[in-house]
Amino acid sequence: MHLIALHQTGSNNPEGLPSNTDRIKFHPYFTSKDLVGFVLFAIFLSYFIFYDPNVLGHPDNSIPANSLSTPSSIVPEWYFLPFYAILRSIPSKAIGVCAKGGSLLILLLLPFFHSFNLRSNKYRPFLHFAFWIFVFNFFCLAWLGQLHIAEPYTTMSQICTFIYFSYFILLMLIG
Repeated sequence: MHLIALHQTGSNNPEGLPSNTDRIKFHPYFTSKDLVGFVLFAIFLSYFIFYDPNVLGHPDNSIPANSLSTPSSIVPEWYFLPFYAILRSIPSKAIGVCAKGGSLLILLLLPFFHSFNLRSNKYRPFLHFAFWIFVFNFFCLAWLGQLHIAEPYTTMSQICTFIYFSYFILLMLIG
């Protein structure tokens, strides 16, 4: 799909500004560059697959299962932690599940609200700053998702959940 779109509309620069001059051919320049990136990523991923598969797992996953006792803390995998924090931050279970699903579904709505011609945040310093706040907030949600449900962490995860959704609302209003 990417190659079809590339041949129909042509490539552009990261700024999003049209430039019909200074074009280079796709092959061999971009294919060799992409092949090098693919091989480096495959080597990096192979290390985790073959030599250290449990490095990103939680230590509680090594405890044998016992059907008679519930674990003291339930911690999902690292890539689910921000969404688990969003789920736990809302006291109502049904609204929490809706918020968790909405945190993923809101990503699908972003292309429909994008109306600004420039793709780069270089000329929009407020959105550039808001993006880095969003990245920091996402890592805070991941950190809060692995902690026990206690009062300071619940309040912090509610604040981070509010910031998470506020960023997307801001993008939809300004975008």
